[in-house]
Amino acid sequence: MKLQRHPQNPIFLPNPYSAWECYNVFNPGVIYHQGLFHMFYRAQGLDWISRIGYAVSPNGVHWNRMAQPVLEPHNSTDSRGVEDPRITYLDGTFYMAYTAYGRDHFEKDGSIAEGTGITPMLARSENMITWEIMGPLVMGETNKDHMLLPRKIKGRYAALHRREPDIWIAFSTDLKNWPEADMGKMYGPRSENDWDCFKVGSNGVPIETDYGWLCLYHGVDKAAVGAFAYRTGVILLDLDDPRRVIRRPLRPIFWPEELWELRGDVPNVVFSCANPVVNGIVNVFYAGADHVIGLATCPLVDLLDYALHG
Repeated sequence: MKLQRHPQNPIFLPNPYSAWECYNVFNPGVIYHQGLFHMFYRAQGLDWISRIGYAVSPNGVHWNRMAQPVLEPHNSTDSRGVEDPRITYLDGTFYMAYTAYGRDHFEKDGSIAEGTGITPMLARSENMITWEIMGPLVMGETNKDHMLLPRKIKGRYAALHRREPDIWIAFSTDLKNWPEADMGKMYGPRSENDWDCFKVGSNGVPIETDYGWLCLYHGVDKAAVGAFAYRTGVILLDLDDPRRVIRRPLRPIFWPEELWELRGDVPNVVFSCANPVVNGIVNVFYAGADHVIGLATCPLVDLLDYALHG
């Protein structure tokens, strides 16, 4: 099983005429809504601060982008960038899970202190243009690669997040309070495996199927800095208790091969924050080497069969 690259890759490039997105566009979150693909992408420009831009497409290949970002830093906790958006549509509202990278950080009591912070944040919108920041999922720790599941589980909101090197789950009744007592580790690196033996993190929003939550994730190996690679794997989780792993195939389904995936701002990386299913096709939008955006696809039935039997 292997995802198939779109023949027109890369499908989205930096804009050389824009001060805020002229260097890199990468790690997009994408949702399919009312007949259009809506992409929220991380961009870097002249100041190297990450902002989140917005583009729309009828086919996932040809895009029209807004001239200005829809989310950008607003205080010292995200002063170095807002990063890696993942989009969930739930109960009529759009939610963005993104990472705040700042010169300051949140302490566990909610106060702000000096020192670099990497914080998992949530925002919401009714129109995908204007976003209201809701606050952090956790505080007082380095945490990222988070997203909301697209429906409640036993009456509670559920979110995946990454306490390096493992993937965790959290629950909330109001999207603001995420009790530590309700959090739990789900799965982590496999020391015996060559490609996901160092750390793992979630990719796009889980896909609900009759057999379980179908999740794509990234795995990183233990090679030296500059030589390690990000690859994509698949895992199937229980619908009612996502902490229970149903099956996790040994081999990846996608890895860096093209020149623009092997060389870029961060080499040897394919990194995805989105896998919307449209007409039975899983559309994996991903960054190549933290520089440009590509698209890879596969039939949902094939991906599910690999998760169950591969």
